[in-house]
Amino acid sequence: MVFEGLADKLQDALKKLKSKGKLTEKDVNEAMREVKLALLEADVNFKVVKDFINKVKERAVGAEVMESLTPGQHVIKIVNEELTALMGITQSKLTFSSKPPTVYMLVGLQGAGKTTTGGKLGGYLKKMGKRPLLVAGDIYRPAAIKQLQVVGKQLDIPVFSMGDKVSPVNIAKAGVNHANQHGNDIVIIDTAGRLHIDEELMDELENIKKEVNPQEILLVVDSMTGQDAVNVAEHFNEKLGIDGVVLTKLDGDTRGGAALSVRAVTQKPIKFVGMGEKLDDLEPFYPERMASRILGMGDVLSLIEKAQANFDVQKAKELEKRIKNQEFSFDDFLDQLQQMKKMGPMSQLLEMIPGINSKQLKGLQIDEKELVHIEAMIQSMTKKERNDPSIINGSRRKRIAKGSGMTVNKVNSLLKQFAQTKKMMKQFSGMEKSMKKGGKMKFPFFGK
Repeated sequence: MVFEGLADKLQDALKKLKSKGKLTEKDVNEAMREVKLALLEADVNFKVVKDFINKVKERAVGAEVMESLTPGQHVIKIVNEELTALMGITQSKLTFSSKPPTVYMLVGLQGAGKTTTGGKLGGYLKKMGKRPLLVAGDIYRPAAIKQLQVVGKQLDIPVFSMGDKVSPVNIAKAGVNHANQHGNDIVIIDTAGRLHIDEELMDELENIKKEVNPQEILLVVDSMTGQDAVNVAEHFNEKLGIDGVVLTKLDGDTRGGAALSVRAVTQKPIKFVGMGEKLDDLEPFYPERMASRILGMGDVLSLIEKAQANFDVQKAKELEKRIKNQEFSFDDFLDQLQQMKKMGPMSQLLEMIPGINSKQLKGLQIDEKELVHIEAMIQSMTKKERNDPSIINGSRRKRIAKGSGMTVNKVNSLLKQFAQTKKMMKQFSGMEKSMKKGGKMKFPFFGK
């Protein structure tokens, strides 16, 4: 889960307030002490923590909260608002040049994930109807150019390269000219990084900036480096004047300090976050949604957007019709599974649901391989079997098990699961018809 340790501690500290009918200043101070410790343990910048706690305390001990009918909920609302403000209040979108091509320059230390982020950003913009060009400007790291070319090929995005013997400044300049000549309206320049900030690196980046005048300089930061990420952001901002931050590896075992400190220290917005290794695992950063997730309030809007992006509307209408006519088949079942897989890991989807906290997810073992096994079993069935599972007798079950590399018990389990799903859909369909006729709903689980 995103910020798992921090989320657990913050939720525990605030849960105590929620259970109290009335709050005293002492209650608030005790809760804020726990919140402060949780933030410091998450490697959030000390000054940022101090300012945050002072703002929350100032609002939390006011008459509006103390006289509220639900003071605990009121304090949680304040923490949510201040956490959102800390990360930037609203989403900060990319800006585009009035005269194409729009040039984005990616900077950061070695290992932060610049090259992969360049590809992901290109893919994101391509979905928006743009025509991006990736420019291989890292001539020092072995295989950096090759890596960008592989990423570009996977995303079907052109990559401009001049090898590793030409200066990065000349490559960047030639890349922009190439984009002008070939109708690319976006140029993403992948620059070199070092293991630490040095004068030579900064001089080179400054020269590229002067030569191509980028629309935005985006600093790519590894979330897992914690407080060091904030120091890196400060240095790059002082020297180059960055326009935004991309946080990578936010799905990893990160304490959360970078996301909560970078914006407050640099006053530059977090524009994107990397949430996985796939090339479409780059998400726009929404401060209010992230604050809600940290506090266990879910992120319904992101969940809806993922569903809208991955579910076929026409197929959904057809499925609805088939469910109403009680024609739901294994082909429909498989199609739904495949569309769900596109939305991302199940653990990430579940943490977007309000009320599900990280502790609940810890006890839940989600085996993504299970979906692959289900697909294999369904694909081992004949067309007739998929449409009418009732014909699947003992010998057919053995054949399906053998064809998918599974056991007969696994096949039996799948058939049972499918029958339960079909029965549930039939019940929902019946309830809907009853509602339309103005009748009373009968819930089969509770008798007549």
